[in-house]
Formats: sequence, structure tokens, C-alpha cells
Amino acid sequence: MSRTYLITGAASGIGKATADSLRARGHTVIGADLKDSDICADLATAEGRAELATRAREITGGRLDAVVACAGIAHPDPLTVRVNYFGAVATLEGLRPLLAAGTDPRALVIGSIDAVHPTDPAIVAAALAGDEEAAVAASRVVVERGEGHLVYSSSKAAVSRWVRRAAITDAWAGAGIPLNAVGPGVILTPMTLPLLDDPEMRALVEQAVPMPLHGHARPEQLAPLVAWLTSPENTHVTGQVVFADGGADAVLRGDRI
Repeated sequence: MSRTYLITGAASGIGKATADSLRARGHTVIGADLKDSDICADLATAEGRAELATRAREITGGRLDAVVACAGIAHPDPLTVRVNYFGAVATLEGLRPLLAAGTDPRALVIGSIDAVHPTDPAIVAAALAGDEEAAVAASRVVVERGEGHLVYSSSKAAVSRWVRRAAITDAWAGAGIPLNAVGPGVILTPMTLPLLDDPEMRALVEQAVPMPLHGHARPEQLAPLVAWLTSPENTHVTGQVVFADGGADAVLRGDRI
């Protein structure tokens, strides 16, 4: 049965690969991105988030079967927390009424293995409190002290924790909507390839994200997992951060569960 999906970050990377895979299976996919998509909106801004919800409602007639929040950036900059946390949460919350009107509704956000790396507690706490300006201010402090990499890991840790909290509430589980995250390892995209081409940077990347099973992944290799988690077949998996990381989480955290 054909389903209607909305995917943010659909113009490139995991979002594009997932959209292409779902369309090949006969599903309808509405793409959203900064440009070159069905909906062009900047999820770093309140206006862009509102535009996404408004346009999605207009295009779909008020119903969606699944939402995949793929849009994300990895800059050592406060903008990262605006997109990766607040943009993703606004996407999922803003489109939840459309999911409630859909058939076997499902929702998913793309997290990261970086969520298990060191984070900045102030960024994470402000994000989970819903205080965007405080999270941005904390990000600026982190960047000023030369630890800009913590902004990305903090944004992904925060959104993963939000999934855990939100998934079991009446708004999601109570409404029959599974909500999960997928945490990729290193994905071969235009963003990561220049780093991997530099021997010194490649060594640092592989130390931070060791992937003993098959090494680095291509975006299309994540699409089947995203498709299953957002399919009617997934009836009971919710509130999970499913690492698709070639074993990196097990290497980094051992047997702790």
C-alpha cells in the first residue's frame, strides 16, 4: 500500500537517499530542504518551521503517514543547535497533527553516534527545556573556548533524549505513533569525503568513530532501516535510538546497555 512521507533534508545525503528509495517502492514523498525541494524552508528559523507545517498541510490535505526529520548540519556554530535540535523537534511536533490523521503513522529523526561523545551540559539542558536562545548562547560560549565540536554532539544527544522522553507520552505512544531515532556512524557524503581524503583527519575520524563492520556507510545503506522503522510493520519499536554505525557504539561504550 502506498504511503505519504515527508522528509526534511531531502535534497542531499541520507534524506535524498531515503526519498529515492521510498519513491522506488511506490510511495509518495514530499521533500523539504533549503532549496531544490517540494517545500523550501529554513528550519533554523521560526518562520521556516511555520512555513514547513503550513505548506505540508496544503500539499497533503492535512494527512501524512510518516515524517522523517533528516535535516541537519555539523558546523562548529550555534546554528547547528537551531537546526539539529529545534528544527527537528519543531518538524515532528508541527507535523504531528497531520500524522494523527494518517494511516499507521510513524515518525523518525536522524541522530548520530556523536550523541555518545562528550557534550556540553548547558547546551543539552537548555535544549531539553525548550529555551532556544539559552541553547544558542551556551553554544557561543563553547565555540569561544575552542570546543566548537561539542555543539554538534550536544545537539544530537539532546534530540536523542527528546525522542526518549516524547515517544512514551500520550501525544505519541498514546496516539499510536511510534517515534524513534537512527544514529548513523560516518556516512560518505560531500560533507565527510574531504575529511576522509586527508590522511590525518581520516585517522582522527576513525579514532572517534571506529566502525569494524564494513567501515564507512553510503547514505543509501541507511534507507532500508529508516523505511522499516516508519512502516506499518513497526508496531512496537518506539523511543529507541537505533545505531547504524558499523559497531562504533559497542566499541566506544562496551557492553553497557
